[in-house]
Amino acid sequence: MNPQFAELKNRLAEIHDLTMIGWMLTWDQRTMMPPRGGAVRAEQIATLVKTSFEKFTDPAIGHLLDDLRPFEATLPFDDDAASLIRVARRDYAKAVKVPPALRAEMERTAALAQQAWAQAKQENDFARFLPHLERSVDLKRQYIECLDDGQSEAYDFLLDDYEPAMKTAEVATIFSELKQELIPLIAAIREHAGAVSDACLHGHFPAEQQKAFCWRVIEQLGANHASWRLDPTVHPFASSSATQDVRITSRYPEDFLNAALFGTLHEFGHGLYEHQVSPALERTPLCAGASLGLHESQSRMWENLVGRSRPFWQFLYPQLQAAYPAQFGGVPLETFYRAINKVQPSFIRIEADEATYALHIILRFELEQEMIAGKIALKDLPAVWNTRFYEYFGLMVPNDALGVLQDIHWSAGLIGYFPTYALGNIIGAQIWEKVRADIPALDEQFTRGEFSPLREWLRLHLHQHGRKYTPVDSLHRVVGGPIDVKPFVGYLKNKYSEIYGL
Repeated sequence: MNPQFAELKNRLAEIHDLTMIGWMLTWDQRTMMPPRGGAVRAEQIATLVKTSFEKFTDPAIGHLLDDLRPFEATLPFDDDAASLIRVARRDYAKAVKVPPALRAEMERTAALAQQAWAQAKQENDFARFLPHLERSVDLKRQYIECLDDGQSEAYDFLLDDYEPAMKTAEVATIFSELKQELIPLIAAIREHAGAVSDACLHGHFPAEQQKAFCWRVIEQLGANHASWRLDPTVHPFASSSATQDVRITSRYPEDFLNAALFGTLHEFGHGLYEHQVSPALERTPLCAGASLGLHESQSRMWENLVGRSRPFWQFLYPQLQAAYPAQFGGVPLETFYRAINKVQPSFIRIEADEATYALHIILRFELEQEMIAGKIALKDLPAVWNTRFYEYFGLMVPNDALGVLQDIHWSAGLIGYFPTYALGNIIGAQIWEKVRADIPALDEQFTRGEFSPLREWLRLHLHQHGRKYTPVDSLHRVVGGPIDVKPFVGYLKNKYSEIYGL
């Protein structure tokens, strides 16, 4: 092995280890840590982040990356070593512009803000969270100043953290096209709203029973106790420290089945992506998904394209009936299938149906840009949220817990993340179209409980490559083209035309 490359790889492995340790501390904070541990945990996470960024922005890393250009030129583009150098160089160029102390303060603020957010949400008290949000937004503006090139929109730099190289204007164009298709579709469905009832999904579902059933489902999809965990949390998320250490979470409201069931399927999709990255990329910056949009394409695929499909439940519904005989014993499969696909504007994003979900994201995308630009006074955010929500959904938000406080992202400093959810829906439909063309027997496989062909297809075409390729290149390699709204819109129209008789 080239000695300079060996040194670079060893340095990056140590930095990756520190990053993964930080993720595990965050996972623990959101699942198991006693509430009073939050203040010290914030310092621990800040120390790890500062240390890892100091190590990564060491000029020695830059010298190694420069010295390795001749070696890189001798390697095929797809080679793991060439990819590691290429991606590390791109990450380094961005990282050196941001002081490690600012990185640490952003992480410290996020750790404290998440604790405050959880309590504010529980108590429906936005004022408790407001100082933390103000601090987080101020730090994001400082971060943007470090990266500002005088040509890009401010929000571009935040979006780039989650969807590298994508511009705010591109997202706005995609979302505009999506809105033009969704609004008349939702209106047409509304005229037939009485055709579908989800009454069977409401009742009493004990939390422990839900957790056991959710684990049974994802175990049949490919999870296993040797490499996976499923834990309760306030706001579901997926995390991992290695391909064989996948942590996913869910929540278990006892009066409505959808939240736990489809939330778990969603996080399984994230976990599977990380789980199926090539072991050769372990302990390198390549050992992660190519972007959050691609990541969300996987979570939304398993949640909706698989998890809300008729063939999936032709296999699993007898198990659900056995687990909940009183609730589903007398409910026909077709009634259940229509219930889980009911379209109905609702307050909670993570419980939204496939048709209205993107409107939740577009709302947040617009608000985030205005927050960063200072066009909204953050103290007025609840009122602005409620007004905008009524314009989009025709619903009066009853309280901040169901409104502006419902998502954890702003407390965690993840401004710029939200657009990737809707992009994931679009990308997921594109990938799904290709999957179905390559695996014509997919529906029949699902009815028999055979999910390994889909898993293997995803591993081969997307998952195994981790971050070796840019998001644009990754998508081109899988579907042969750029982001395209049409497959997602076509999927929705076909599905809901059948369910609602449009």
